Amino acid sequence: MRFSRALVGLTLATVGCVHRTTSTTSVVGVGASAVASSAMTSSGWRTLFDGKTLSAWRGYKTQELPTGWNIVDGTIVKEKGAEDIMTRDQFANFELDLDWKIAKGGNSGVFYHGTEEYDHIYWSGPEYQLLDDANAPDGRNRLTSAAAAYGLYAPPAGVVKPFGEWNTTRIIVNGAHVEHWLNGQKVVEYELWSPDWKAKVAASKFAAYPNYGMAKKGYIGIQGDHPGTLTLRNIRIRELP
Repeated sequence: MRFSRALVGLTLATVGCVHRTTSTTSVVGVGASAVASSAMTSSGWRTLFDGKTLSAWRGYKTQELPTGWNIVDGTIVKEKGAEDIMTRDQFANFELDLDWKIAKGGNSGVFYHGTEEYDHIYWSGPEYQLLDDANAPDGRNRLTSAAAAYGLYAPPAGVVKPFGEWNTTRIIVNGAHVEHWLNGQKVVEYELWSPDWKAKVAASKFAAYPNYGMAKKGYIGIQGDHPGTLTLRNIRIRELP
C-alpha cells in the first residue's frame, strides 16, 4: 500500500482451489462496457487474463496499458515500479480469484469498487493488501499486512506464504458484505458503510477522501508503483446477483 453474504453455502474446498480450469478464450471488442479477451465458463466465471493478452486491462484514467506490465510464461509480471492498472469493466457484486507471488520485501494490492474521481484509485477503492509480511515494513502491522483491508481490518498472522511462493486470494463483495480469503482461509470480513466501517475510515488516512469506499460499483485495480516483482495468474471473476 502507498504511504499511501459470502455466497450462502460457499465451501472451503471451493475457496481454496488453486488449480482452475479456464475455458477457451474468445476475444471481444474493447470498450467501456466490455472486458476484452475474456472467457465465460458454464458456472459464470470469466477470465480476466488468458495468459496471452492484457487487453482486459488499462491504466488509470487512460485507455492505454502502462509500461512495466508484461506477460511472461503465461503470467503477468511487474518487475519495477509502474502505474496502476485496472479492469475495463466495472463490477458491483462479485467473487474475484487470483494467484500471486511477490519478491522479497514486495508490496502491492488489489483494489475493488474503485472509481476515477480522484487522482489515484486507492483514494476511492478499498484494498486487499499483497505483501511479503516477513520483510516489508507494512508487515509489522496487522492492519497493513497481507490480505488486510488496508488500514481498516486486520487478518491473522501466519497465513501468507513466504516471498517467491504462490498465494491464492479470493475477494467476495456481495452488497455491503465483504470477505477476504487467503490460501483457503477467510481472514477478513466486514460490512461496508456500517457504523464500524465508518468509524474505522474516519480514524484512518482515508478520512481525507469523502467518497472512499462509498461506490456501489467500480473497477478492479492492481497496484504497481511499489518496488518488488509481482507475478499474477489465474485471474477470474464471477458476478453475483
